[in-house]
Order: sequence, then C-alpha cells, then structure tokens
Amino acid sequence: MKEIVVDREAIARCGLYCGACRKFRTGKCPGCRRNERASWCGIRRCCADKGLESCAACDMEVARCKTYSNWVGKLFGWLFNSDREACIAYIRQHGAEAYAREMTRRRAQTMRRK
Repeated sequence: MKEIVVDREAIARCGLYCGACRKFRTGKCPGCRRNERASWCGIRRCCADKGLESCAACDMEVARCKTYSNWVGKLFGWLFNSDREACIAYIRQHGAEAYAREMTRRRAQTMRRK
C-alpha cells in the first residue's frame, strides 16, 4: 500500500482527501478527480462544468448550495462523522497545498464533526 503523501491532486472536488483513502493507496481507485466512473457525482460534475478545482473556489457558500448540501452528503457526513464543509473552509482559508499537508499529517480523508 502506498504511503499517505501530500498531493493537492488527491483532493476531491467536495473537499475529501483521497490521498488517505485505502482504495486510492492500494491503486483500486484513481481518486475522485480522475475517476471517470464517478459521473454520478453532482459535485464533481458541477465543478468541472464551472472549471473549478473544488467547491472551495466557488463563490457560493456550501451550506446553501443544493448540489453540495443534499441528503446524500448529509447521510455521508452522519455515517462517517465527516465535516466536508470544514474541509472546504480550510481550503478557502489556507489553500489546497496546506490542506493536503494537514490531511496527510492527520492521516485522514476528512475533518471530523465536532
């Protein structure tokens, strides 16, 4: 299994850090950005259509975005104790490179809800 390394290209459009994912690290998944089979993801599609690296580059607050804050995302957040909004806020405040470093340091795919 590959080691978790700092890689801004391993940041999913929604703010999750694929670089810490077991499937990504074992080569079973190329990561959300490169995974053409992830066409079901509305967030990925929205960012691509707008030419954005991630939701962090969008002017809209993720809490008010219908694409980002839908029931699937809320269920995911509840099941995995994930705070994707905090991930996006971190990227906006500190930048993608700093976020990749922080998630590598934490060895985590997401920030946890408090």
